[in-house]
Amino acid sequence: TSLLDEEGNQDESLESKALSAEDQVKDRSTGTRVVAGQIFLESEKSDSQSEDEENFHNQEEEKENSLEELNSLEMSNLLNKDLEEAEIQSPVLTAIGGTADGEPCHFPFLFMEKEYAECTADGREDGRLWCATTYDYKKDQKWGFCETEEQSNKRRQMQEAEDVYQTGMKILNESSKKAQKKEAYQYLLKAADMNHTKAMEKVSYALLFGDYLKQNIQSSKELLEKLTEEGSPKGQMALGFLYASGLGVNSSQAKALVYYTFGALGGNLIAHMILGYRYWAGIGVLQSCESALTHYRLVANHVASDISLTGGTVVQRIRLPDEVENPGMASGMLEEDLIQYYQFLAEKGDVQAQVGLGQLHLHGGRGVEQNHQRAFEYFNQAANAGNSHAMAFLGKMYSEGSDVVPQSNETALQYFKKAADMGNPVGQSGLGMAYLYGRGVPVNYELALKYFQKAAEQGWVDGQLQLGSMYYNGIGVKRDYKQALKYFNLASQGGHILAFYNLAQMHATGTGVMRSCHTAVELFKNVCERGRWSERLMTAYNSYKDGDSNSAVVQYLLLAEQGYEVAQSNAAFILDQKEASIVGENETYPRALLHWNRAAAQGYTVARIKLGDYHFYGFGTDVDYETAFIHYRLASEQQHSAQAMFNLGYMHEKGLGIKQDIHLAKRFYDMAAEASPDAQVPVFLALCKLGVIYSLQYVREINIREVFSHIDMDQLLGPEWDLYLMTIIALLLGTIIAYRQRQHQAIPRPAGLRPAVPQQEPPPEHQPPQ
Repeated sequence: TSLLDEEGNQDESLESKALSAEDQVKDRSTGTRVVAGQIFLESEKSDSQSEDEENFHNQEEEKENSLEELNSLEMSNLLNKDLEEAEIQSPVLTAIGGTADGEPCHFPFLFMEKEYAECTADGREDGRLWCATTYDYKKDQKWGFCETEEQSNKRRQMQEAEDVYQTGMKILNESSKKAQKKEAYQYLLKAADMNHTKAMEKVSYALLFGDYLKQNIQSSKELLEKLTEEGSPKGQMALGFLYASGLGVNSSQAKALVYYTFGALGGNLIAHMILGYRYWAGIGVLQSCESALTHYRLVANHVASDISLTGGTVVQRIRLPDEVENPGMASGMLEEDLIQYYQFLAEKGDVQAQVGLGQLHLHGGRGVEQNHQRAFEYFNQAANAGNSHAMAFLGKMYSEGSDVVPQSNETALQYFKKAADMGNPVGQSGLGMAYLYGRGVPVNYELALKYFQKAAEQGWVDGQLQLGSMYYNGIGVKRDYKQALKYFNLASQGGHILAFYNLAQMHATGTGVMRSCHTAVELFKNVCERGRWSERLMTAYNSYKDGDSNSAVVQYLLLAEQGYEVAQSNAAFILDQKEASIVGENETYPRALLHWNRAAAQGYTVARIKLGDYHFYGFGTDVDYETAFIHYRLASEQQHSAQAMFNLGYMHEKGLGIKQDIHLAKRFYDMAAEASPDAQVPVFLALCKLGVIYSLQYVREINIREVFSHIDMDQLLGPEWDLYLMTIIALLLGTIIAYRQRQHQAIPRPAGLRPAVPQQEPPPEHQPPQ
């Protein structure tokens, strides 16, 4: 508020300098000039004019840059909005105050030998916009303001807010240190207080997730409500998320759906992705594959155009339940000491270590941040040692260009040729790209096809993808959708995001294959999950590792809304462990159950077993053995889970949710032991217990007296059976007596009864030194 007060005072002081229309000076003495109600010295005229023009052009350039940064959807909406506003404003602009109050502005008008097609602040110190009501201002001196004083103040305030926002964003983008990023958010907070929309979006998200600002759901909610009123798609999407997850508000899926829909209509890609998942899974809406396809395809188009041919960013899908179950598992992350070991090897000249580190830094992932400078250095070292892989990747870096490596088709071509001559598939694929698009060489489809085939034969995904594209489009070869499908499938097995995208398009349109909406949606979903927002999976994991479970769970919950199965299971796990204080204790299990359910629907075995456990023990729901049995059976049949099989065995043994059947219990126990070596010990113990129970049950079921009454010993053993029995007993008794006597004789006398032998001390010369 103090900042706003200061700004208000500053505006007042500026406004006080302006002369009113009535106080206009008619005096045209030498060295002075009256311009739109203000007096200026002749000597200052040209300086102020050029300075204002420069500021005007700078603002225009900034506006153009900011427009370029918007995605295509937001751009089209913004342009439509601007056109609508222009249509509303274009008819008549009336002058306010000045010497021509109420008269229409004349465009263009001439001022200081320059024509103006719109209102200008040129010639005024206070920056207030004005216009002339006749063509020649100098001749007629007819003018008026284009805005009221209040509008002028508001516009200047927004300009100041924009400057503060840009300062904050500059610090945020240029620094990697946490302290500097926190400082940047202080600027953004100031801009948000001045009602700057983009700053409010940034700050609301930072407060929601606890990014560089202390997490505060309530403050975030207030900002998001304000943004939603202003029509911000980002604000609408985030407010929808709060209602969907019940954070800071009472959960309402209907309200969430409304806000998500408005966010998507405004062009927010995350809102489209959330709606795509909701229609696919039937959450809060009727299940509709076609609706899901529409939303997912739109987002996938953006993701596919955003990535380069490196195959997209690496998405780290670390599962918290698996990490706890198997603490030895590295979860795909490289330990810091292991990275240092590779760096040591690379410094010592190990070429493989250099290439490996180069690739890690080029793409990022596995706990290593993307760093093109270091990637370039490692590849250079390995290339100088004659490594073809390093040469090929240097070619890729020069071909794509970056802040570190300037784009150069000629240099890229040299490296690709060297690598290709050594039979390297990456180099061959690079050469194919050069001939396909004419980068540094004339376009030659035959050579492009030849090099892509060579690369594809060696299993290089880029070669397979480009070969598929050539067959799909019929470039340099006869169009063949079956061949295209074959190579896209091969590239997708290597995890290439564009291959998934192309396959999705083929299944969505029924090109070369039978149209399958379900397959297309699953493929598009895979592409969407490789977008830039996937980086938040790693941010959430790091927050959890740093002990900030509240921040981690909110981030995982948003990703869970987007349909990330790993985020759904991780959010459920944190809630299950009751580590997030942000969620009420009574709500943890029901919410965890909801996300285990969504993760299980996407095929995650642990989640399916957890669903069984929750219904078995009554966590977040009523105890329901039948439902628990169904979940365990699904996990057993679909994913062959040893844990599920063991649980089914136990339920059959006890007759819980199913008729008691000891034979089936043994069968499931045996299946569990076969499915996993880890289950063998608990299965052995369970079978021992089952054997005892079976024996007792058998004894209980038969009547011993009736059994003996039905046995005829004379018929079974003969008439003298009693004599035989007595003889056997006498022999056994004699044997035992003989054994006991022999044992008694063999027992040695106790050591205490032996006479003590006095120990002799060794002579002094043999004693050890003290």
